Amino acid sequence: MFGSLLYLTASRPDIMFNVYVCARFQVQPKEVHLQAVKRILRYLKGTANLGISFYRSQNFSLLGYCDANYVGDKWERKSTSGGCHFLGPCLVSWTSKRQSTIALSTCEAEYVFAGQFLTQLLWIKHRLEDYDIYECSIPILYDNTAAINIYKNPVLQSRTKHIDIKHHFIRDHVQKGTFELIYVKTEEQLADIFTKLLQEDRYAWLRDSDGDLPSMDDFDVLKKVTLPKDLCSPKDKKWMETFRVKGK
Repeated sequence: MFGSLLYLTASRPDIMFNVYVCARFQVQPKEVHLQAVKRILRYLKGTANLGISFYRSQNFSLLGYCDANYVGDKWERKSTSGGCHFLGPCLVSWTSKRQSTIALSTCEAEYVFAGQFLTQLLWIKHRLEDYDIYECSIPILYDNTAAINIYKNPVLQSRTKHIDIKHHFIRDHVQKGTFELIYVKTEEQLADIFTKLLQEDRYAWLRDSDGDLPSMDDFDVLKKVTLPKDLCSPKDKKWMETFRVKGK
């Protein structure tokens, strides 16, 4: 039963956080964990029509949302990280995981996860280059200004000097212009759905924004959030309006 839920996370990102939280208790499960799994199954039964849609587009711009929930694990006091990647208007990759180390602040939790998050984005970038599609200054959306300042400021600070060197490689990519770190409001942070439990209305908004509803085109993500002006080309904007008219 649980293996089936793990398999479903490949096409249902909206259940990824809940499934992976339950996965932590597979060794010594209790009745409460079984009830949680059954609740996920009931949710899936009621939303069986949901799925990810991919649309044809000439926009191959990469975009990433990155977030962390500080001390999301109340037992081991470890933070929960999550993020998602968009290729043009389409959601193509997502992740939700508990950090292996204990962060001492929200800023550190987001900083530590960024290195792991951007390795996946770099892999996607390299695969696009195989098809002669080159991306530079890929926007990464954060809701933590302190973490962004650490990336941009290489000066050693008392609050960051203990962070392992492996987490600092992102600074090199920021200085090279491979990534551009952009602040986004917390209420517009799509990665929230992969890091914590949410209220029903907030959860539904993020779920639909991640492209799970077949009746909603993924360009609504670009419409809801303020992004760089060149992220959507004029041809895509014209095609987007045509798509919406046909969809009515």
